[in-house]
Amino acid sequence: MNNVSDLHDEHGASLQLVDPVFTNYGGIGVFHGEVETIRVFNDFLLVKKTLLSPGENRVLVIDGGGSRKIALLGDRLAQLGVDNQWAGIIVNGCIRDSEAIGKLPIGVKAIGTCPVKPDMEDEGEQGVRVLFASTIFRSGSYIYADEDGIVVSDTAL
Repeated sequence: MNNVSDLHDEHGASLQLVDPVFTNYGGIGVFHGEVETIRVFNDFLLVKKTLLSPGENRVLVIDGGGSRKIALLGDRLAQLGVDNQWAGIIVNGCIRDSEAIGKLPIGVKAIGTCPVKPDMEDEGEQGVRVLFASTIFRSGSYIYADEDGIVVSDTAL
């Protein structure tokens, strides 16, 4: 993969530039793949179910509504992502166990950390269009992420 800056230089008009509100937490800072979306709020059961499925080098985009009251991803869930071959996880919300996640071979970006674990009520939606960080994320689009930023494309680059 070219770095995100080069991709934006070459394809800028066809890309969405994600607002720079995310921090790198994963052991891999550069990742890309087809998008799978989920929307949850203070509940991680759908996150777990999704990460238990074959990732096929996709990127899981979790819209947690930007909540900073709970963590939607911890080291055990991130390890499931590694085990099931997810390329990365982007969380519009918080994670926990950030030190352990930083040692895992997976890309993880989130807006912050919080030590509080979420509920397990099996509420949420998968494969839905989500909007955050001035970007529309759709399952089937493509994310390219590195230490400088994130871009989204309707097609593979």
